[in-house]
Amino acid sequence: MTKLIGYARVSTRQQSTDRQQVDILAAGVRRDDLYIDHGISGARASRPHFDRALDALQAGDTLVITTLDRLGRSTQNMLAFAEELRGRDAGLRVLNLGGGDVDTSTPMGSMLFTIMAALGQMEHEIKRERVVDSIAKRREAGKSLGGRPRLITDSQIRNARRLIEGGETAAQVALDLGMSRATFYRRARALGLPPDQSADETLTSDTGK
Repeated sequence: MTKLIGYARVSTRQQSTDRQQVDILAAGVRRDDLYIDHGISGARASRPHFDRALDALQAGDTLVITTLDRLGRSTQNMLAFAEELRGRDAGLRVLNLGGGDVDTSTPMGSMLFTIMAALGQMEHEIKRERVVDSIAKRREAGKSLGGRPRLITDSQIRNARRLIEGGETAAQVALDLGMSRATFYRRARALGLPPDQSADETLTSDTGK
């Protein structure tokens, strides 16, 4: 007897598969035949519950997912997976592919799957290009890119202190390092390299207000 095997996935533990589960169960999948991966990226080759879902698939069965990106990120991987299912005489049903329900076991569904997989990959590449372009523009404008603060080594702090001794201002040196003057002074003192006295007095005066 053929059956439907459901699979749902979210990339982070904070996300929920509730919506996916509702749609998959409504498509006729039994809850005992629904496999879920939490906090697993689509880029990973090994997904524990996805592997279990595939192991459960028998000839004539159909894997049911809500959207194409639950399978993975690249067109090549998606199409290779669809071909693998065909080789096992199993089908793939995507509940929301191109705005509708697509079953790759049918000729029309197979063709549409190929087209939509290619379009999905193209959209991913376009988004990636936009992100890269945005980062490049922010760099050119001298704006912060966000993310983790740059790690400043003790050696950089020592070199910065030498620059101050050579006539550079503490404010400019701290700016070049990407930190505040107060942070620079604190790091310098921790290394036994206090800034010049005038800078200390300025800091004390500023923090004492």
